[in-house]
Order: sequence, then C-alpha cells, then structure tokens
Amino acid sequence: MTEFLSGYSVTIRLLLTIVTAFAAAAAFTVLLLPVLRRMKAGQNIREDGPESHQSKSGTPSMGGIALIAGTIVSYIAFSGVSAEGAVLLLTFAAFGALGFFDDYVKVRMKRNLGLTVMQKIALQTAIAALAAAYRFFTSPDASELFIPFMDEKLDIGVFYIPFAAFLIVAAVNSVNLTDGLDGLASGVTAVVAIFFAAAASVQANNLLPWNLQTGEITPGSAFCAALAGGCLGFLIFNRNPAKIFMGDTGSLALGGGLAAASMSLGMELMFPIVGLVYVLEALSDIIQVVSYKTRGKRVFKMAPLHHHFELSGWSEQTVVFVFWGFTAVMCAAGLLIYIR
Repeated sequence: MTEFLSGYSVTIRLLLTIVTAFAAAAAFTVLLLPVLRRMKAGQNIREDGPESHQSKSGTPSMGGIALIAGTIVSYIAFSGVSAEGAVLLLTFAAFGALGFFDDYVKVRMKRNLGLTVMQKIALQTAIAALAAAYRFFTSPDASELFIPFMDEKLDIGVFYIPFAAFLIVAAVNSVNLTDGLDGLASGVTAVVAIFFAAAASVQANNLLPWNLQTGEITPGSAFCAALAGGCLGFLIFNRNPAKIFMGDTGSLALGGGLAAASMSLGMELMFPIVGLVYVLEALSDIIQVVSYKTRGKRVFKMAPLHHHFELSGWSEQTVVFVFWGFTAVMCAAGLLIYIR
C-alpha cells in the first residue's frame, strides 16, 4: 500500500489515512456496541456531578477500544510499521490497555472509581518514562526543544527524559479530565491531531502540502492523521446524546498518543498551546482542589471547567461547540506560529 501511494501528494495520503481511520473506527464501534450491552458495561455516573448527567448512567463505556483499533488499522495500512511508528503505536496501545483495565474494574465492581490514583500514576509514569527514554537514546536531536514565538531551539540534554515523561503523564490526565461531556474529548482531540499532521507535513517538506506532487510523511504526522480519523469516526456515536463513551480506555490512549506524537515531531512545547483546552481543564481541577483544601472555598461552581459552564446555564452542546471552536482557533494560531 505504501509503495502504491508513493506517487501521490502528501495531502491525498493524509486524507486517505483520515478517511480510512474514520470508516474503521465507525465500523468497529457498530460491532462493539452490542457486545458492551451484553456485558452490561455501562458507565457509572458520579453522584456529585451535574444532575442532568444522571440520565446517562448505563450508557456503554470502553468505546475507546473501537477508536484505538480504527487508528491502528489505518496507520498500518498506509504507513507500515517503522521502529518509530511502532513505538508510537505501542505507547498509544499501552495507555489504552491501562485505561481498559481501569474501566474493567469499574464495570466488575459497579462503581465510578477503578484503580487508585497512586496505581494509575505509577503505571502511567512507567509507560511514559520508557517512551521518553527511547526517544532520547534513539534520536540525536531529541533533547533540542523548539521554543514557540522565539524560533529557536533549547538543548536540555538528559533532562529531556523527565521532561517528556511529565508531558505524557500530564497529557494523559488532562485529556481524561476533558472527557466529561458527549463528544468533547473526541472532538477536541480530532482538531489537535489534524494540527500536528498538517504542521509536520509543512515542516518535512518546506511547502504547503497541497502544493506537493510527492513528499515525506513522517510517522508522527501519519499517526496524527489516523488518530484524527479515529476520533471523528467514534464521534458519530459519541456526540450528544452519546450512544457510547470512550471511557478511560480511550481518553488515556488519546492523551498518551498525542503527547508521544508531539515528541516524535519535535513539537513538545506546541502541545500546551494547541491543546490549551486540556490545560485549562486540568488547571481548573487543580485550582478547585487547592482552594477548597486551603481556604475552604471553591473557585468554580464545579470542576473541571466544562462543568462550571454547565452550571452557569450553558447547555452541554453549547459548551462542547465552544470548546471545539476555541481549539480550532488555537490550532490555527499554532500553525501560524510554527510555520512563520
């Protein structure tokens, strides 16, 4: 397949990757839904969450399985499996497996909490450290961080390993917090993944991809294209009112996969810019906890941030559309920053 497509433009190849992942993720979701219903793998909704969410209790969860499968199938079909691509897929799948185990515990125990916080952080850190170390020891320029706005690179040497591991763990938990409304995490992630695929293509070819007859598609850009398509295919069933949730299976995989891809592309510090929604969601949760424990007062009506807007009178769909639009604006700004 990769040889057959070698004469096509970068844009066509990336679009084919997106479309195939879209179709595969949608098809896998159709096949998965009745299985999850038979397993009674329904979502347990937090009792302290917005009251309007209680009607979602019992909606099949663990739909991230279909999203992950669609992404991997499309990536392999159009890009094969190089060493770098294999590490991306393994990191993506490893976080998905961790999320699946957490979801499975919730289903079996019929509760909203699966693994303990310390268990999840320890396992996430182990996976992240392995991915960061591999990147550092196999890529000579891995430790050179691109500094947005300054158009310069900063070499942090061996400190790249803890930095990259922190980035992955932070991304995993931020995306997990963002996955609280129908279609929110899948839609935001699709937009961010498209940014990385487009920016990487521009970087690799020094031209806008639609002007190219042939050109290079890096493993990172191909993975992001597949991830965007997988998210969009899953979004058909995850949009409001959701027929299925991705669960930790999907949200942990999305965070880990995106962060690993940003590392592969040398765009680690672009991640918090284009993924500012993730950052704000995580910060709102941290601020809420710290404020309540130190002052006995809450800053937000409810955290993470999307619940604050819900309790402020916004409909769930409005919050989701605004967050999607905000992410699109940040990605457009990020593209201008990166290619200027």
